[in-house]
Amino acid sequence: MVCATGCCAVERASQAGSIQGVLRRLHRRIARYRRQAARTMENQVIPRKALVVGAGFAGSVVARELAEAGQHVRVIDKRTHVAGNAFDETDPQGVLIHNYGPHIFHTNSERVWNYLSRFTEWRPYEHRVLGVVDGKLYPFPINRDTLNRLYGLDLDEAGAAAYFERVREPREPVLNSEDVVLNSVGRDLYEKFFLNYTRKQWGLEPSQLKAGVAARIPVRANADDRYFTDKFQAMPINGYTKMFEAILDHPNIHVEVGIDFAHVRSQEVFDHLVYTGPIDAYFGYCHGRLPYRSLRFEHEHLPGVAQFQPVGTVNYPNDHAFTRITEFKHLTGQQCAGSSIVREYPQAEGDPYYPIPSDGNEALFKRYQALAEAEPNVTFVGRLAEYRYYNMDQVVAAALAVAGRLVESHR
Repeated sequence: MVCATGCCAVERASQAGSIQGVLRRLHRRIARYRRQAARTMENQVIPRKALVVGAGFAGSVVARELAEAGQHVRVIDKRTHVAGNAFDETDPQGVLIHNYGPHIFHTNSERVWNYLSRFTEWRPYEHRVLGVVDGKLYPFPINRDTLNRLYGLDLDEAGAAAYFERVREPREPVLNSEDVVLNSVGRDLYEKFFLNYTRKQWGLEPSQLKAGVAARIPVRANADDRYFTDKFQAMPINGYTKMFEAILDHPNIHVEVGIDFAHVRSQEVFDHLVYTGPIDAYFGYCHGRLPYRSLRFEHEHLPGVAQFQPVGTVNYPNDHAFTRITEFKHLTGQQCAGSSIVREYPQAEGDPYYPIPSDGNEALFKRYQALAEAEPNVTFVGRLAEYRYYNMDQVVAAALAVAGRLVESHR
């Protein structure tokens, strides 16, 4: 009896020691796996979830960069399409049109050009514009040929430069857009080409706009009639929408259109928000609304008209309620029967297109900018979110810079 009891005790002790050994080995193995996992995580980007509001240039470029860095990105846009204001499609007659007015791509940035070239081939295109004054067409921006045709002169480049110097009204300091133009070309050209166009476009006097608005438009003493002089000037060969679809075509990107940010703001769980909409709307207009200029577009198809006007865009500074007419076949190179045009009517109400650059508006924006800088895990980028009158290439450059910082911060 004693022997049996002793054997059982020894057996139990042996089993306990065996279990403890197994547990010790298991703990060591778990610790080793944890160390290996920690080393692995040090060398990898942790998959994160980002919400991008807006599928225009800013939102799409940031989304693509984050996705390529391994993050999971949801892109929403309240419109029913991607590409933002650059959206294009064929009209019922088969002509490729820009629904929100002409978008001509131009840049001096090789980085921006090379980046977008990953997603589209290009059709070389240099945009030209004419301005109607007293029923006649003149090159715009103003150049030597503008002077010669308008005033019946025969100036060479040196003569045109001397003419501008003679008629200009020196302004020091240059404080606003009126100062910029008068300082460059004088009173008569200012009144013929700039004054009334500015009033229609912005709903303000040129003297109420910051100098940078008019400074965007050059004055030339030579005969260069191109609207832009950038190193790279072209149109996406299959249109902007196809280019945007290619940018957003990534397994880590999920795109939803027809979705308003307000409807998902309190429901969506994300690690970071990239917001490209109006900055004042994000903060519920708590400091008041930032002024934006809107547009109404009047599209028209002209059956049987091979060409409506001699260049892509014709400005009407002094006539009509619209500012300009664009004929799309010039931009796209499309060959088809008939032609499609668009007239642009600036207006105060409607979708925000242009931040209005004035000192008062800039001061109001600074108040919203202070709120944005204090907002955790939110990045504001783009024309509306930064309240800046950006060109398309400037938006792409800003988006690439923002995306680079975000990727680096999440490593």
